[in-house]
Amino acid sequence: MTQAVYQVLVIEDEAGIRDALRVLLLGEGYRVIEAATAMRAEVEARAHKPDLLLVDLGLPDGEGLDLIPRVRAWSPMPIIVLSARAAEDQKIAALDAGADDYVTKPFSAPELLARVRVALRRGAGIEARRAPLRFGALRVDLASRRASGPAGELHLTPLEYRLLECLARQGGMVVRQRQLLCEVWGPDRVEDARSLRVFISSLRSKLEIDPRRPRHLLTEPGIGYRLRADEGD
Repeated sequence: MTQAVYQVLVIEDEAGIRDALRVLLLGEGYRVIEAATAMRAEVEARAHKPDLLLVDLGLPDGEGLDLIPRVRAWSPMPIIVLSARAAEDQKIAALDAGADDYVTKPFSAPELLARVRVALRRGAGIEARRAPLRFGALRVDLASRRASGPAGELHLTPLEYRLLECLARQGGMVVRQRQLLCEVWGPDRVEDARSLRVFISSLRSKLEIDPRRPRHLLTEPGIGYRLRADEGD
């Protein structure tokens, strides 16, 4: 059972395969979202901001090959193609379109789960390889999505983790407001400064000793935000 609560969007038009994938992924502790068409997949991807996409290439309303670059235009989320098409040129086309991996049907369940784990680790970027972030006595592990402090486990929402990940990737540099909104909420929300302020405020209430005088989640007026975590223990 995986400790991290990751969301996987399964894009597959065959109900039987979709059911099998749901059971497989739920059994490993993942949360599963489903879509049977390319149009629905894009709606679900923008609404839920999943951590990983499993994409079939042959969809009733279009090609998965066309869906992949549309998602890539606004999100770096890992994408694994799961298709019956085994030809080399199909695999190359999917990878060129922006997919991270390609698994052919019929697939081995253990192999698919291993590839999902690898893709999720890769998707976490440098956070999967670096020490956990520290905010005074609080410790936040972005790779496993766990946070704790003297009082025990600290609950952060999936969106709060994504916001922290986006800030942490910049290594203490300022991240513009529009970039945060685009990466965390999607390109259709780049004007939604209010939501960003609300979630920054929520994170400060959880991570800062004095949220009114933040030391870690810093505002750069008129530009964006900067994350300054403590170094070492």
